[in-house]
Amino acid sequence: MGQLRADEFDRFVAARWSALLHLARLLTGGDRHRAEDLLQEALVKLWFAWPKVAEQAPEAYVRRILARAAARSARRRWWGEHPVDRLPDPPEAGDETAAVDERTRLEAMLALLPPRQRAAVVLRYYQDLPEQHVAEVLGCPVGTARSLTARGVARLRQLLADAVEPVEAVE
Repeated sequence: MGQLRADEFDRFVAARWSALLHLARLLTGGDRHRAEDLLQEALVKLWFAWPKVAEQAPEAYVRRILARAAARSARRRWWGEHPVDRLPDPPEAGDETAAVDERTRLEAMLALLPPRQRAAVVLRYYQDLPEQHVAEVLGCPVGTARSLTARGVARLRQLLADAVEPVEAVE
């Protein structure tokens, strides 16, 4: 796009920004952050179409983009980030050795499970595979995979509970 076209685009945006932002806020139910994102998305689309619409009705084009994008956005379950006025407190530094110890203990207890139960638990919870895929990998029906997983988790809970050693006070 030539410099003249870019200058025309910049002038249009500068002149119409507040009116377009107001429209976007109305379309998003008053959410300023979503409105800004929506307007930015619309202006990017306008930039690419500018040579075709600059001489016609660029504001009508942007309004149509905003309305369609707002309708599409309203159907989404999640819009990405949710801006807040106050930042959350940073997480406290934890004891990394405790996490490593817990993981090592869990791996040791996993080793005590029968091989098919261990495979079912690892595939289902560590690999996060759905039950159907676990059954396919193990070469068994879904019910069997579900049973192996449930029994493996129950056995793991029992092993982990039995392995907890009470802390004795030192005198």
